[in-house]
Amino acid sequence: MSIITPDSRYDSDESEELEFKRLTAEEAQALRELHPSVSPWLIVGMQVLVGLLVALAAWGFTGKSSAGWSAAYGALAVIVPAVVFARGLTSQFSSLNAATAWLGFFVWEAIKIAVSVGMLFAAPRLVVDLDWLVMLIGLIVTMKVYWVALLMRPKRKTK
Repeated sequence: MSIITPDSRYDSDESEELEFKRLTAEEAQALRELHPSVSPWLIVGMQVLVGLLVALAAWGFTGKSSAGWSAAYGALAVIVPAVVFARGLTSQFSSLNAATAWLGFFVWEAIKIAVSVGMLFAAPRLVVDLDWLVMLIGLIVTMKVYWVALLMRPKRKTK
């Protein structure tokens, strides 16, 4: 039987020695410049553009307006919750301190999921001749904009 010893990095004496150091305004600004953020509104704008293109492509390929509306509704099932989420995260309350930001993120993410699911359940009543496959294609392609935005985010600046 082997004996597992604790890693020295996690020794309780060492953790007591670690101190939290507040950043000065200049240090915080330098950190922001090194790690630029991506605006959630830019991502929402990209989703609107992609959703519109998918809807037009679905309409063009099938020749049926119902396919275009189905793809557009799929895109809206991503865009509307993203707008609610972005608005909630950029609100003044969500940026009061770290605890409210953390709580706000999870609350707004839960609201975003609930709005998405609600929109999907409402789809058959709202879209005439709904094509589920085309709607899901619109939803998935529009959702993939998050990955494109992640790849296109501003690069880390080096000193």
